[in-house]
Amino acid sequence: MSPLSTSPIESAANLPGMPAKLRSLVQAPKVDISIRLASRKTVYTTLDKIEGVASLTAPVDTRFDDVEVEFVGTGRTFVERLTTAAAVSGRSEAFHQFLKLTQPGLEARYPEDKVLKAGQTYDFPFVFAVPQQLLPRICQHKVQSPAVRDAHLQLPPTLGDKDSNSQNGGLDDMAPDMASVRYGVFAKVTKMKITSEETIKVSLASKARKLRISPAVDEQPPLDAGGDGSEYTLRKEKTLRKGMLKGKLGTLVMEALQPPSLRMKPNHDPDTRTTTMATVLLRFDPADESAQPPRLGTMSSKLKVSTYFSSTARQSFPSKSASLLDLSQGLHSEQLNLSSRCMGNVEWTKTTTPKPPTVRRDSATSLSPPPPPSPLSSDKYKGKSYYTARLLIPIMLPTTSKTFVPTFHSCLISRQYALKLDLTIPGTGGIAPSMDLRLPLQVSQEGRPEDVSTSPERVPVPRDAASSTEDADADAEAEEEDGESLDAESAYDFFEPRSMRRPSESPVRRSRLGSTAPTSNAEYEAPPGYTALPPGAQMVPRRGRGAVAVH
Repeated sequence: MSPLSTSPIESAANLPGMPAKLRSLVQAPKVDISIRLASRKTVYTTLDKIEGVASLTAPVDTRFDDVEVEFVGTGRTFVERLTTAAAVSGRSEAFHQFLKLTQPGLEARYPEDKVLKAGQTYDFPFVFAVPQQLLPRICQHKVQSPAVRDAHLQLPPTLGDKDSNSQNGGLDDMAPDMASVRYGVFAKVTKMKITSEETIKVSLASKARKLRISPAVDEQPPLDAGGDGSEYTLRKEKTLRKGMLKGKLGTLVMEALQPPSLRMKPNHDPDTRTTTMATVLLRFDPADESAQPPRLGTMSSKLKVSTYFSSTARQSFPSKSASLLDLSQGLHSEQLNLSSRCMGNVEWTKTTTPKPPTVRRDSATSLSPPPPPSPLSSDKYKGKSYYTARLLIPIMLPTTSKTFVPTFHSCLISRQYALKLDLTIPGTGGIAPSMDLRLPLQVSQEGRPEDVSTSPERVPVPRDAASSTEDADADAEAEEEDGESLDAESAYDFFEPRSMRRPSESPVRRSRLGSTAPTSNAEYEAPPGYTALPPGAQMVPRRGRGAVAVH
């Protein structure tokens, strides 16, 4: 650029129609802000400390009023509405700031005259903790059930931010561009501007350091996946034939329940395998006593990853049918192949229907373990013998370039997983006969061990003259700027830590959450109408076995 040429910013600042306030902001040299973290973690989880230092360096003497350092979490969505009606088509967007923690006590490090001296560096240390849950005021819209509210108050993981702590080209968490959850530490220098009408806060400089958050998520109870219109198939029946254009062989019943969750580790180490086990129960009801169970083929498993997003606050848990009918909701799905296993060596167990017992069993026999479960009979069962088999299907998350996040539901974004099991049955008529099930599957995450999450970490040392240039360059490469300014609030609530202690071995009938939970057994009392015995029963002492309940 020649000495007489001007930059686009300087040219814009010389426009005659530009207000004086905006012209002064454009022409003023910017304060340089750098954010350095004490830890080199790539993923933060629940209760992890986020410590660091925000350093400010002004090229010229700069007067300011406030320095703010915040830990912020936001969600952003947009939905493209493509309809035949032009008035309805278009894009609808939504933005939700669900977390904003402000570092207190920074005023003690202000210069006395609130002027940043030219060339001098001012350090502002900060420390945050990843909260266990969000405040109730974050989700104030209408919901269909308290379970939806509880889910919306859980901390969502980082999603759709492919360049957050990226390595080797970034992270692919299978999220669409229409949905993102981002976290970061924001540092901002502001000054109050007095105009003829009001006093406004103007940002002199701002900087953001993105963070990847993956909170600890407990395994939730199994979903109620039954009923008509459900997206899942837990049971299926199929009539088998002896061959093309031949008689019936019998009816095969395939049934499964929701498997245990895939439990991820908090460090997200790609070398760590995340596995679970799915159990499939088979039952074959033969057409006649001479019919034998079919020979099984292969069992293939696939994982369906679904990301739901909405431009309005969602009042219920998302579903595929609702996303198709509501123009404010969207759905993005991907399917991953997991494994394919041969089931030809599965052993069938023949069972003959026993006669109903005529003698009442002694109550002591109820303590014996129940027989292995088997699917209910098919509609064509004739009440004679049948065959059962039990298949164990290992499920493991792929260790490829894909990145998985726990199952979560927020006000705008949800992530769900489903498991598809496809069993081939060769030689039973038809072209490639098979049966498939679709099961709900949860992905949860463990928290860090207590001795790791609560251990003191290295306190960041403010930068001094002995700091090396290489460290400064490394920090500069890791920092990222954020072009959006976030609205500040006048006051913030703080999280009250929960009281965490080992549960007592004695039975507890009442419990309270909070740091002032009672520890004395004298305050425990049963809820109204509570009884440990069923109606009409009483405790009767029994020799050698203690007391038993009888009717």
